[in-house]
Amino acid sequence: MPYRYLQEMTTDSVVAAQRRYGSRAAVERMLVGWDTNPLLDPAEAAFVAERDSFYLATVSENGWPYVQHRGGPPGFLRVLDPVDGHSVLGWADLRGNRQYLSVGNLGSSPRVSLLLMDYAHQRRLKVIGTARVTDPGDDTSGELLERLSVPGQRGKVERLITVDIHSYDWNCPQYITPRYTEAELAGALAPVREELARLRAENRSLSEQLHDLRSPRPTA
Repeated sequence: MPYRYLQEMTTDSVVAAQRRYGSRAAVERMLVGWDTNPLLDPAEAAFVAERDSFYLATVSENGWPYVQHRGGPPGFLRVLDPVDGHSVLGWADLRGNRQYLSVGNLGSSPRVSLLLMDYAHQRRLKVIGTARVTDPGDDTSGELLERLSVPGQRGKVERLITVDIHSYDWNCPQYITPRYTEAELAGALAPVREELARLRAENRSLSEQLHDLRSPRPTA
């Protein structure tokens, strides 16, 4: 499990907080000898491919963080070919509320953080990296647009965003409340719905039989 994420995020003020609350020694033990590879393993790549949403954090020129939700069909967030030893994520950014806060922030600082949630299984993957914005009309955008386009996705693609992963980390599942999408519930509820349909049909049949038994028989 790579802990470069933790190394990069552990600033002097974070170290001070760890010492204050008594976790610094445990964190130091955790960091010793751990892999710092910024390449996603197959398990992480598969996890990314299954997501239908994620949270994107950027930083404004005046230092304020901004977090925005991104969503789409499962797989809209793509794992692209590695570049210079880094895994690359990408997605087609659709027209939204037209405030352009996230893309505006990227104009001053390319640093981003992504939080990918799997509420059903209480898992979350944290990613930090640097983002690039490509307009669909740019000369170099054709192949990228083709790779990031999602069939059937509604909305106008205004830009293509790629993120060179700097590091990532699986976060503790504690306090993640399980939640389920409609698609996830459909599979779990299918046997229940089938049984309900069978019982309803059986009930109709028995009601009809009972009605026939209670109906007066014609006399000879």
